[in-house]
Amino acid sequence: MGKKSRVKTQKSGSGASTVVSPKEMMNLIAELLQKCSSAAPSPGKEWEEYIQIRGLVEKIRKKQKGMSIVFEGSREDYFSDLMSWAQENGASYDGFTVTNFGTEGYGLRATRDIKAEELFLWVPRKMLMTVESAQNSVLGPLCSQDRILQAMGNVTLAFHLLCERANPVSFWLPYIRSLPQEYDTPLFYQQDEVQLLLGTQAVQDILNQYKNTARQYAYFYKLVQTHPAASKLPLKDSFTFDDYRWAVSSVMTRQNQIPTVDGSRVTLALIPLWDMCNHTNGLITTGYNLEDDRCECVALQDYKENEQIYIFYGTRSNAEFVIHNGFFFQDNAHDRVKIKLGISKSERLYAMKAEVLARAGIPASCIFAVHCNEPPISAQLLAFLRVFCMTEEELKDYLLGDRAINKIFTLGNSEFPVSWENEIKLWTFLETRAALLLKTYKTTSEEDHSILEKPDLSCHSRVVIQLRLAEKQILEKASTSGRAKRLYFEKKLEEGAPLPHYEESDIALLENTDADAKLPIILRKLEEGEEEIQMEEHCHLLNGQKSVYAMDMGANGQPVQEETVEVRKDVNSALDSIGCSMQKGQREMANLSATRTEENSKDNSE
Repeated sequence: MGKKSRVKTQKSGSGASTVVSPKEMMNLIAELLQKCSSAAPSPGKEWEEYIQIRGLVEKIRKKQKGMSIVFEGSREDYFSDLMSWAQENGASYDGFTVTNFGTEGYGLRATRDIKAEELFLWVPRKMLMTVESAQNSVLGPLCSQDRILQAMGNVTLAFHLLCERANPVSFWLPYIRSLPQEYDTPLFYQQDEVQLLLGTQAVQDILNQYKNTARQYAYFYKLVQTHPAASKLPLKDSFTFDDYRWAVSSVMTRQNQIPTVDGSRVTLALIPLWDMCNHTNGLITTGYNLEDDRCECVALQDYKENEQIYIFYGTRSNAEFVIHNGFFFQDNAHDRVKIKLGISKSERLYAMKAEVLARAGIPASCIFAVHCNEPPISAQLLAFLRVFCMTEEELKDYLLGDRAINKIFTLGNSEFPVSWENEIKLWTFLETRAALLLKTYKTTSEEDHSILEKPDLSCHSRVVIQLRLAEKQILEKASTSGRAKRLYFEKKLEEGAPLPHYEESDIALLENTDADAKLPIILRKLEEGEEEIQMEEHCHLLNGQKSVYAMDMGANGQPVQEETVEVRKDVNSALDSIGCSMQKGQREMANLSATRTEENSKDNSE
């Protein structure tokens, strides 16, 4: 099958592996675990905490220099082995090849003309690295005894990847050797590159990602060194932070949901070849065929010979792309920024507002999203702001008035205002809130444009500035839109225009409309901008007896929710948030994942 695996242990500058006292290392690990498991810092102290955690990690990395297992040569040296392996094991290998596309990195290039919707890529189950294959490997005994590994398939997948990488005769070596040795996720950023994001909406997620990864590493380092079931793991003598960071990023940027063999539930998998495809706008064109037991992908569009073959990762924001995939997508029609809103419990009308929101299926406190397109707010956010701005009389009307129950359905419908005054208040609020958020940035949009023109800007710094600028542009559009809406409704009030009235039959019409803003709130899930991290295991039976699962590569803000398991307090505090660093980055199945309200970046702490 071509080259041998050529695995080696990195050497330090002295030519010998670094020697570190086990006691010294365990002390550092214990200090890191304690620091990462302590109470959240007070507002404004997050950066200080990050510096402290990063300092401890760098001490550990310095002690571990030269201890990681790596492959000789470049990643490109192993692509021919990858294609041969695919051919030998029943995957498609004709019609495309792996090519370097410069700033986009490696991707698939068509070696012949491919028609839109043509099935051009398939990968059988036996080639996939899954939670099940992990449980049937050398990792199995530890998986069966550690409750974190039992509860979190993505962690299991990361360890599976590390164990197989260290195995010179692993079945998956052709795939593992083709993976990047480093990634462009923020876990690999320099400190000054992360610092450029201070004041942005994305920075907290990035700081949390680093903290959670460090905490997970400290916990699992102790586990690998002390648990009897870990004694035969190839990680026993070499499990570095760089190893874990690499495995986390590999899983975070590539994992996907596939059905189990019997199709009764979903599991996590890494899918060779398919995960080489880069992202563009479009529709999801990948699914899992249970009859043939393989992942299948049809062409998103016509591709001429030598053109790059793209797929659609899903409706992710650029913050999600940067944090969990390591790139910024310039023409992202689904870009958005998070905005946290809530009704104060000390407010006199809190109980009434909370009740109206509850009837509409909306929490009294939530992280919503402001979108890059028009309108900048979803039906859910419109409904929330209407309730947020209601007077006592308006609240009574929606709770006790004529057809109060039916009126709840209109809260997210832009065509049926509560009152002109209410509309003026909510759009004034949005205009003001967006303007205030813009003031938290340390630079202006004009300054960011100037920085991007510098030729010596590092790749990571460029991505960070692009993300920072995109956030500002969304908020600027939201503020402008809020002002325009406010002026419009002020004119309506001044003119004494009558409020639109709805008929009972309108409710049924709303249910069937394609316009998002007209959907009745309680008859639909929160849309992607306001989705909670949760998972709905449902599948669609298509094409007669063929069970085909549509898959969302890369995408997209809809992470896998693993089983919730009660764990020991120390374990829970150590690992409450693998989701922040790994789950969000998965390449997942669209029809098998539910929606996420972004409120729960509070850390997926199950």
